[in-house]
Amino acid sequence: MKTRMSLVAWAMCLCGFASTVAGCTGGESTPPAATTGSQTPAGDGLTIDFQSNPSPPAGGDNTFDVTVAQPDGSPVTDASVTVVFSMPAMPSMSMPAMRHEAPLTHQGSGRYSGKGELSMGGTWNVVVTVSRGTEEIGRRTFSVIAD
Repeated sequence: MKTRMSLVAWAMCLCGFASTVAGCTGGESTPPAATTGSQTPAGDGLTIDFQSNPSPPAGGDNTFDVTVAQPDGSPVTDASVTVVFSMPAMPSMSMPAMRHEAPLTHQGSGRYSGKGELSMGGTWNVVVTVSRGTEEIGRRTFSVIAD
C-alpha cells in the first residue's frame, strides 16, 4: 500500500509539472515581450508589426512605428492606429497607475508613425488598436521593458 501511494504521489507531481510546462509554452499567439520586428496575426488575420525608436523604448521621448497588413500581405492604408502603454499601480511604492496613449499617423504603405513619452523605465503593457471608423479591426497586446 505504501509503494502504491508513493507511485500515485509521484504520478500526480509529474502531471502537475507537465501541466505547468504546457501552460508556460503554449496558448499565446503574441509574444509577450516583443518590441521590434515581430509580426503577429491579430483580429481578422491582420498582421500588426510594432517597432520603437529607441528599441527597446526608454523613459522619455520615443517614436513608435506600426505596420498593418491584410492576410494576403497587402497594406492597410485606411485605418486609425493607436498605441496605449499602461503600467499598473504599485501601492507598496506609493506609485499610481500610469497610462500613455499615442495616436499614430499613416505614413504610406500601411506604416503608421507617431511620438510618445513614457514617464519612466520598467515593464509596460502595450495595446496596439487598429480601427476603421468606430469598428476595431485588429488588436495586438504584449509587454515591453523600457530602459
